[in-house]
Amino acid sequence: MTSPYQILAAKRDGRRLTADQIDSVVQGASDGSWTDGQLAAFLMAAVIQGLDASETRELTRSMLESGERWHLEESVPHLCDKHSTGGVGDKVSLILTPILAACGSPVAMLTGRGLGHTGGTADKLEIIPGLDLTLDRARTLVLLERVGMAIGIASGSVAPADQRLYGLRDATATVNSLPLITASILSKKLATGAAGLVLDVKTGGGAVFEDVERARELAQTMVDAAVGLGCPTTALLTDMSQPLGRWVGNAAEVRESIECLEGSGPAPLMEVVFALSAEASSLAGKPLSREDLEAAVSSGRARERFERWVAAQEGDPGALIDSSLQLAPDEVVITARDPGYLVRVACRELGFLMVEAGAGRSHPGDAIDPGVSLLYEARLGERLEPGDEIARAYVRVEDPTWTARLRACFELGPEPIEPPAMVGERVEASA
Repeated sequence: MTSPYQILAAKRDGRRLTADQIDSVVQGASDGSWTDGQLAAFLMAAVIQGLDASETRELTRSMLESGERWHLEESVPHLCDKHSTGGVGDKVSLILTPILAACGSPVAMLTGRGLGHTGGTADKLEIIPGLDLTLDRARTLVLLERVGMAIGIASGSVAPADQRLYGLRDATATVNSLPLITASILSKKLATGAAGLVLDVKTGGGAVFEDVERARELAQTMVDAAVGLGCPTTALLTDMSQPLGRWVGNAAEVRESIECLEGSGPAPLMEVVFALSAEASSLAGKPLSREDLEAAVSSGRARERFERWVAAQEGDPGALIDSSLQLAPDEVVITARDPGYLVRVACRELGFLMVEAGAGRSHPGDAIDPGVSLLYEARLGERLEPGDEIARAYVRVEDPTWTARLRACFELGPEPIEPPAMVGERVEASA
């Protein structure tokens, strides 16, 4: 077997690694035979010299095979899955999953926590009292049989190599490598064994990659790797140049998700939900039309399915409407000072400001205040007059400096702009 030194020297010098060499790296991450220093050197060499499509696929495969694989589709036909690269106010998973389940398309979704300016689905759902998000294969199968959906956090036996590499990526400034992002995401996503996976790749100021070209490259890299490993996968590029929906913050986003399931969700948010839902169902071999999806909402079936799922995962459905979802008490209102059109939202900065106020975490283990929230009242391109409300934040303690920075996130101009399309390109596997 090639030694760590030989593997590191090969990648340092720009040589392509073989599947066996990549397996050695991943095994070293899993069993501790590679030190943190050696793994950090590999990550930095991979960023500087790059990993080609074959190396990216092999790294994903090896990390996937480092832990359990559930092969759920063998027992649950047409199983769907979805992954988002994250953003501000992105609660699509909470809405999409019960809609698909209500239409007879099962969904199993392993999710995670927020870090940086993006929110995490697990953090949002944990505001529901009693909800147990721990999933293993047996429990997931039971949930799929009972309610057609399961959302949660996998046990440590899924992709254990990623757990070590992920922490080192954060510490070594190697987070934004497309191959490393791809291997990290897909090694966990493909472990469930869905029949089809749709990737929601965000673009714009609140996305991981603001530039559409970089987002497209990420989408293509992930789609090619997933398809190369046998999972039907496509990606949709969706807009994150402003908060998705009207609310940002864990309690508020759960409440807005319920409103969406009741048929009163914002049209731009629902456009993204329906597009991703239709794509996921088609990939899984049971296509659903927009009419099918809308009927699940208008009939009340999607809301009812969400409540059944909460109960099945030991949560309290009654808490969805009671005081446990209250907002923080102090209000900070941002209004237009001059007439004009909303032409820019500093969405990433807005996300970080919400984290500072307590709505997210800067470091793993930080506490989150579920009541800290922001209501986004305007949208890009909208005409505003002096005094018109742009946003309203709910915080524990009002800070003038924080408020001034929040105000600076919203820019008005004299001429209207055409807002970006909510759903852009569809990315398929390379020929």
